[in-house]
Amino acid sequence: MIAELGHFALVLAFVVALLQSILPLVGVHTGSLPLQRLARSMAPVQFLCLLLSFLGLTWAFIQNDFTLDYVSRQSNTQLPLEYKISSVWGGHEGSLLLWVLVLSLWGAAVSVFGKGLPREMTARVLAIMGMVNVAMMAFVLLTSNPFRRLLPDFPMNGADLNPLLQDPGLIIHPPLLYMGYVGFTVPFAFAMAGLLGGRLDSAWARWSRPWTIAAWSFLTLGIALGSWWAYYELGWGGWWFWDPVENASFMPWLAGTALVHSLAVSEKRGVFKAWTVMLAILAFALSLLGTFLVRSGVLTSVHAFAADPARGMFVLGILVVVIGASLLVFALRAGRLNSESRYQWVSREGFLLANNLLLITATTVVFLGTLFPLVADALKLGKISVGPPYFNTLFTPLALVLLLFLGVGPLTRWKRHDLRELTVPLLKIAVASLVLGVGLPLMLAAQVKPLVAATLVLVFWVLLNMLRDIAVKAGTAKQGFVAGLRRLTASYWGMQLAHTGLLVMVVGVALTTAYSVEHDVRLSPGSRVYVEGYGFEWAGVKSVQGPNFTAEQGEVRIYQGDTLQKTLFPQKRRYNVRGQVMTEAAIDPGLFRDIYVAMGEPLEGEAWAVRVYYKPFIRWTWLGALFMVFGGITSIADRRYRMAVRAVRPEPAGEKV
Repeated sequence: MIAELGHFALVLAFVVALLQSILPLVGVHTGSLPLQRLARSMAPVQFLCLLLSFLGLTWAFIQNDFTLDYVSRQSNTQLPLEYKISSVWGGHEGSLLLWVLVLSLWGAAVSVFGKGLPREMTARVLAIMGMVNVAMMAFVLLTSNPFRRLLPDFPMNGADLNPLLQDPGLIIHPPLLYMGYVGFTVPFAFAMAGLLGGRLDSAWARWSRPWTIAAWSFLTLGIALGSWWAYYELGWGGWWFWDPVENASFMPWLAGTALVHSLAVSEKRGVFKAWTVMLAILAFALSLLGTFLVRSGVLTSVHAFAADPARGMFVLGILVVVIGASLLVFALRAGRLNSESRYQWVSREGFLLANNLLLITATTVVFLGTLFPLVADALKLGKISVGPPYFNTLFTPLALVLLLFLGVGPLTRWKRHDLRELTVPLLKIAVASLVLGVGLPLMLAAQVKPLVAATLVLVFWVLLNMLRDIAVKAGTAKQGFVAGLRRLTASYWGMQLAHTGLLVMVVGVALTTAYSVEHDVRLSPGSRVYVEGYGFEWAGVKSVQGPNFTAEQGEVRIYQGDTLQKTLFPQKRRYNVRGQVMTEAAIDPGLFRDIYVAMGEPLEGEAWAVRVYYKPFIRWTWLGALFMVFGGITSIADRRYRMAVRAVRPEPAGEKV
């Protein structure tokens, strides 16, 4: 009965979304204020209906209701409760239900927190978001219904959740990733509403920007958590493999990063309007493309959901219709998007434009590397593999050039800037960056790897310029330096935090890539191997029993000299239902290094094949992402974004908008 109520709530949400996508636009066209107000009422109702539907499916998992086809394929009576709950989004149908739930949550948020926006703008934005959810809910109801019954014949225990997903990462990673992925629907809706209403001014950019930053922050956190999950769960010791599904989330992140910066220019100077709209469309299109790639069955990946191609074609159809319609509206309206001011190439606008072009070029590199093998296969050109060498060769130079511009851009003035004013300070900072970037690797590793040195030189280049910028801005205050620091806006501090996070991440990537050490060794009880000054002693193996698995658990004692530092317990698990064997790595984490041990296969006697890693600075990759997220949160807290939605008052009753 609960499942039927959940299904009914899903159908009801579809009807509400359909009305939300039509009636407010009719109200805007006819000048009817009651119809325009409906958008703000319907968005929370849609969210509540989908929340009830989602809770109904969750209850079916908790109660082991294997009469539901989806539950029978994704769960089992032996599955721990926390994984029964996360199994709701562990497969195709449930993850799509989470997708539409998250989109409705964003719509409800716009309705609640955007009360000061012009009524026409709100009506258009929520109507466009309603249209997107109509399409996605139609996909769920017609091809991927999680409430489909298996009656009268159904399994008694269920097929079980994929052991790879029986991890806390499944609990937190997909919801956060979807909050970012789906969240780019909001700036897309603002862009389309601005085009339809002919209002793409600085106020529009100010309204759009906090929503864009929020979506970008969620996506940043979701990608970082996914990277961390893959690192400790897959047993390979890496943090990024350029997997196609990883790329599917990275592409909208790159486009979204460009959009955040472009909105800053549109807000401040009233330029880049057409470019900003195109970036909003692109970020949203890449989010839909990621949905298609993961669910179409065209990819083979540990991250992809197994789905038949017919479902993928449905998503592809949605992508073609939505993006095609968006580009048509853009083509019809783009000619009216005149810039409100002019600028010279040597200006902050010029450097931000260069930033955008580099980010979009990087997006194109990832796009081609991800899609070209699929296109080649579809055209019968043979199986083509594009792996890390392609991405590293093309992406790394773009990232380094981006750092070069990032060091100078924030120092320049809007509209025009004479670089001769910065020649002396930039020269001093360049020399200091060169000394630090080359000297630190010599001190830490007694050797200089050219790529690491170049990366560190550019990191210090950005960091020292950033510190100089803070000092100059705070030093102009008449009340003193501390008072000057307090006068700097939350948006400014958010920018600096995000840029600092990028630098921390780049340092982590460079050092762990260059100086990681990996050894595959044969260890028997009492034997010891040395890696980077650490002794790894194999103490033996014992059998342990988990809630739904049995495991061979190794004991590895880690020494520095003769002093025992840590004991690690890697496992080789066999899951009861599927019989699948999984490697559970054991990690000794640290701010400056990780020690990582994974069990291989048993060898003759009591020996085991063991993989030992020394991973310097790998935690900095995720620490940098956290800094970027905190930077986004700080920027959203800026007072002028709160004032932006309060400054607009509702029109008097009866006034035609």
